Amino acid sequence: MATTFSQHQAERQLRTLSDALDSGSLQQVARILNKGLDASDIGHLIESSPPKQRSIVWSLIDPDLRGDVLQYLSEDIQAYFLSKLNAQEVIDVTGDLDTDDLADVLQQLPDAIILEVLDSMDAQDRQRIEEVLSYPEDTAGGLMNTDTVTIRADITIDVVLRYLRRHRSLPEMTDSVLVVSRQDVLIGILPLTTMLVSNPGATVREVMETDIRTIDVSMSDSDVANLFERQDLVSAPVVSKSGTLLGRITIDDVVDVIREDADHSLMSMAGLDDEEDTFAPIKQTAKRRAVWLGINLLTAFIASAVIGLFEDTIEKVVALAVLMPIVASMGGIAGSQTLTLVIRAMAVGQINRSNLRWLLNREFFVGLLNGLLWALVVSCAAMFWFNDIIIGMVIAAAMLINLVVAAIVGTSLPIYLKSRDIDPALAGGVLLTTITDVVGFLSFLGLATIAYA
Repeated sequence: MATTFSQHQAERQLRTLSDALDSGSLQQVARILNKGLDASDIGHLIESSPPKQRSIVWSLIDPDLRGDVLQYLSEDIQAYFLSKLNAQEVIDVTGDLDTDDLADVLQQLPDAIILEVLDSMDAQDRQRIEEVLSYPEDTAGGLMNTDTVTIRADITIDVVLRYLRRHRSLPEMTDSVLVVSRQDVLIGILPLTTMLVSNPGATVREVMETDIRTIDVSMSDSDVANLFERQDLVSAPVVSKSGTLLGRITIDDVVDVIREDADHSLMSMAGLDDEEDTFAPIKQTAKRRAVWLGINLLTAFIASAVIGLFEDTIEKVVALAVLMPIVASMGGIAGSQTLTLVIRAMAVGQINRSNLRWLLNREFFVGLLNGLLWALVVSCAAMFWFNDIIIGMVIAAAMLINLVVAAIVGTSLPIYLKSRDIDPALAGGVLLTTITDVVGFLSFLGLATIAYA
């Protein structure tokens, strides 16, 4: 009940804040922002506001709170606000951020400002940030936090407890203490729950867990997310090839990855950037969409060129022009169903060489069965509509061909694109639509040309 109340309370505060912005009551806005809302709620408000209101909200946020708010903004909006700050202001805003969050923010800045921010840090913090920045953003190294609590295996539980009490606080999401050798090689973990119920005189070596799940620093962030999901992890240590402890990844970072991957898949299907700003300026939005529209226009010309090859046939049998869209549309839908299924399976790591042949066979027979079913339905409708048996047979054959091809292409295309380092979510839909349109028109009009010759 407490969670539900908190959510309703936040929603009411957000509505009140929006009303205050509309009325120009800036003092009330500032009071709600800095006293009544969490950083995540403020980030949500900024992302839900047009550009002019965003600037007003940002200017009213307490400088000590701005760093926390930045974490909950998309990269485009982060970059916009950061571009308004000088190096010292960036240092002040980001001073309290965790290593991984700070690294994410710094990647939005020019190199000169990054260097100034790094120079302002002490040697230990600078080394931690530089280590995270040295790894690609979409790997475990770019995702990890280097702030860890480590202990040796030869000390007692009582010593560990006294050591932990010396800290003002522990890193967020700390569910275990990491056990390392003198060379910083990870040898085990000591869950806090185990430590609390163990004999204080027992050594760490006696009660620690050695059968642990580690994450290689070069593992992709999507694979990290899949691992957390399968193993129900809260945190996991990140190690180098030699087993040296480098940092740890926590569930809050993984949730961000899962959401980003979902956004990417959804937006890429429409040719949009996964960081697309809902309230971006007109010029910026039009420019981004124009590129994809141009690509789509090119593929439409290809399909139109195929139709043009059969101009004489269409002139003789006008019914072909009426029925053409049915064949292409059915193929496009069937292919999109398979494409979406395969892209999702690839994202969660379910497809490999051992099961690819089975999947291809399954989709072939699914396409064949659906092709036979809907070919029969469409052919009967076409014969009844135009009182022409030939056109019914032609569209039935074309429908069957296109649905089978759509199933095969929908399965194999994303796998091929992935092997060529091309994002299947971004390019798969356009290529699939082009293929099913071309095959649909070519088979329908080609068969009709033969039948009516």
